[in-house]
Amino acid sequence: MTESELYRALGALTKDADAWPQSVPFVSSLLASDSVKIRAKALWLLGETGLKDPSSIRDHVSAVAAFCDSTEPLLRERALNALGRIGRGSFALIEPYWEGLFRFADDADAAVRLSFIWASENIATTTPDVYAHRMPVFAALLRDADDRVRMEAPEMFRVVGKRRPAFVQPYLELLRTISETDGNRVVRIHCSGAVKAAVRAQNA
Repeated sequence: MTESELYRALGALTKDADAWPQSVPFVSSLLASDSVKIRAKALWLLGETGLKDPSSIRDHVSAVAAFCDSTEPLLRERALNALGRIGRGSFALIEPYWEGLFRFADDADAAVRLSFIWASENIATTTPDVYAHRMPVFAALLRDADDRVRMEAPEMFRVVGKRRPAFVQPYLELLRTISETDGNRVVRIHCSGAVKAAVRAQNA
């Protein structure tokens, strides 16, 4: 199949979630494609499959994680996103790679830093306790030079704060300050939302 034909096939598969688990062998084979576009799409599909049916992806997690070392930023992004989705479905499957994800908080590419936050939010949704001593990493990202990263960083505090408000409590004052002073309206809104989520959970 040509690249265009493969991409169309993957696009059609994207719309048929019931077919994802049995399509894992085909999709995982595309991780060896010469096309960055195809590999990126395959990583996305494997991540979504891992969320839907973690057992179907068990033997392919290491292949997904290997793309974290790619020199291509898009593939690092997609690998992080995929590990986040798989980790949300089953933390045990991505636990061997979890510590290594934190290096991406300092990735040179802002989109990769953004994907690190997004992946962490996914994992924290079902396994918040592992972030008990990791919140300083996300506090630093609240001051990132990139607006997109700063817009997403407060969402990690919102996700964790709803589940483990004690983890967020030390950062409430910082979040309040940013919610009142940041030049980006979305950053201000997201920081305010994170504060409200943690306070609400704390008082529940």
